Amino acid sequence: MLHNALRGVKVVDLSRILAGPWCTQNLSDLGAQVIKVEHPGRGDDTRGWGPPDLRSADGGASMSAYFMACNRGKQSVAIDFSTEAGAARVRELVADADVLVENYKAGGLRKYGLDYASLASLNPRLIYLSITGYGQSGPMAGKPGYDYVFQGMGGLMSYTGQPDGTPGAGPLRTGVAVVDLMTGMYATSAVLAALRQRDQTGRGMPLDICLLDVAVALNANQGANYLVSGEAPKRSGNAHPNCAPYEVFACADGHLILAIGNDGQFARFCGVAGRPEWAADARYATNSARLAHMDSLRPLIAETLAAAARKRWTDAFDAAGVPWGPIHTLDEVFAHPQVLHRGLLQTATHPVLGELRLVRNPLLAGTPPAAMGAAPPLLGEHTDIVLPSPATL
Repeated sequence: MLHNALRGVKVVDLSRILAGPWCTQNLSDLGAQVIKVEHPGRGDDTRGWGPPDLRSADGGASMSAYFMACNRGKQSVAIDFSTEAGAARVRELVADADVLVENYKAGGLRKYGLDYASLASLNPRLIYLSITGYGQSGPMAGKPGYDYVFQGMGGLMSYTGQPDGTPGAGPLRTGVAVVDLMTGMYATSAVLAALRQRDQTGRGMPLDICLLDVAVALNANQGANYLVSGEAPKRSGNAHPNCAPYEVFACADGHLILAIGNDGQFARFCGVAGRPEWAADARYATNSARLAHMDSLRPLIAETLAAAARKRWTDAFDAAGVPWGPIHTLDEVFAHPQVLHRGLLQTATHPVLGELRLVRNPLLAGTPPAAMGAAPPLLGEHTDIVLPSPATL
C-alpha cells in the first residue's frame, strides 16, 4: 500500500509557506520520515496566517488552519541555522538523509554551508530539491515571488475572469494558490524520480523546480491553443475554450455545471431539454460548430434550463447520461456521500491541540482507512529544542 511506499526515506525539510511543505507533506503521507526545520520563536510564516486558528483547551497554544493544511505528519525541530551551531545541527540531520527540500532564494543557503555542493560532499546520496520563484539561473534568479505573482506572470490570469464588456470583467486569480500547489506536486514527482534514479546510480542530485516554470506549464491546452493558432486566449468566464456547452447555467432554483464533452452527449442533452432540433442544426451539430455559435446557442440553453428546478434537470440528465455537476459550498462537500465514502476527511493528533480534522491525501484515498493501520503521525510536534514562545508556535 502506498502509505508505506517511502518507509525508511528520511527527508529534511527547510521549506516554508506552501509549495515546499505541500511536497514534503506528500512524502510524509507516502511513509517518509520528514523533519521540518523551523526558526526558533517564529517558525514557518504560515503558523501566523490566521484566523482561523485551532487553539488548545486552555487557550495557550494555537495553530493556523493554513499551516495545518500542508504540514501533516512531520516532526518539527527549531533550529536557527544562521548560527554556526545551528548550521552544524542541520548538517548532522542531513548526513544520513535521503532528501533535503528548501525554498530559499537561489544561492541563499551557500553562506551557511547548506547549499548542494557543500552537503553533497558530506552525503553524496543526497537528493537536494530547491524550490524558487524563478529558478537557479537566469536574469531573475535572485528575485523572490509568491503564487499570486506567477498566476499573473505565467498567463493564467490573462484568460481567467469575465470577458471585457460584461459585469465584473477583468483578470481574476484562482481561489486557491494553484501554482504553489502544482509546484509541490511537480516537486514530489521529481523527488520520486530522483530516488528511483539513485537506486540505479547510487548518487543523489540537485533538483531545480520553480514557480514560473510550473505556471507556464499549467497553461496546458490554453498554451497549446496559443502555440497552434498564434492567438492569445481571452477571458471567457465560466465557458470552456475547446468544448461547448461546457459552463454554468442557472435553473429556476440555483446553478449547475453543464459539461458536454462530445456530440453524442449534446444530442442526449437536446432530447432531455425537449429541443432535438438543436442537435440537427448545422450551427450546433458538432463541437467546433457550437464553439463558433455559442453566442446564439447560450441564450437558448439558458432560457430552457431556467424554466425548471435543478432536480428536474439533474434527474433527467443522470437518466440520459448527460454530464453535469453541482456547485457545492465546503460544508456540502464534506457532507457529500461520495466524499464520505472515499474517506477524504481524516483526523490526526497533536500533542497539545488534540484532534485535528484534515483532508486525506488523494494519493491514498482509494485505500480503506482501516487498512492504513495506526492514526496519522503527529502534526507540528516540536522536539529537540524547547521553543520560547509555544503560544505562537
